[in-house]
Amino acid sequence: MPYRKEQFVNGEIYHIIVKGVDGNAIFKDIDDHYRGIFSIYEFNNAKRVKIRERRKARLRLKEQMKKIAKEFQKIKTQINTGPTSVDSRDKLVEVLTFCIMPNHLHLLVRQIKDGGIIKFMQKLGTGYGGYFNRKYGHQGYVTQKRFTAVHIKTEEQLKIVFVYIHTNSISLIEPKWKEIGIKDPEKAIKFVEEYKWSSYPDYIGKKNFPSVTERDFILKIMGGEQGCKDFVESWIRYKGKIREFADLALE
Repeated sequence: MPYRKEQFVNGEIYHIIVKGVDGNAIFKDIDDHYRGIFSIYEFNNAKRVKIRERRKARLRLKEQMKKIAKEFQKIKTQINTGPTSVDSRDKLVEVLTFCIMPNHLHLLVRQIKDGGIIKFMQKLGTGYGGYFNRKYGHQGYVTQKRFTAVHIKTEEQLKIVFVYIHTNSISLIEPKWKEIGIKDPEKAIKFVEEYKWSSYPDYIGKKNFPSVTERDFILKIMGGEQGCKDFVESWIRYKGKIREFADLALE
């Protein structure tokens, strides 16, 4: 990974954006999405993560599994319902929010160990990239070498980024909404609430991937689950200055 000019500070929050090389899709099917979420959880660990050995052990126990979707069934159950045992990870960051899109990934993280963000992103990139290359017969980098990182400096900016990350999925049903506004706000609200590949459902009380994120801090700032819901919905219904929100989220 190239040298980064910025220094990530413990206790500070950053909006991280990871993009596929040349805008290519990096999450192509449902199993890629599950693997992406599992990777966010599993690679947030200062300890060595032995994914390959764990996969082999699962395959020995589940010899009848012939497809990758079935191989991940145990993983899906864990990240859907939460951990079944004590979390033994030595976490590098607190993952506050996430949203997986076909060709990029948004994360909102707070660094809790020296060098935690860099180490986490290196592990995430290498781990998911290796999986992707093996599955699709691809060679080389899967994601861009350099990820985008925006330092969150104010509570207002934090709220905007929370909304920006979780409403990113609207582009899947209204591709130009950031330029021209949202044509059908109620449809967009429902879509965001039901979009499985983000942390938003967990923030509004719909159990989705509860073991992946740490939500207490943002829930307090947003005024609880209903506060999160009200803030996102009011923003989706808002007709003007959409560009202004994006600027706050990305600068």
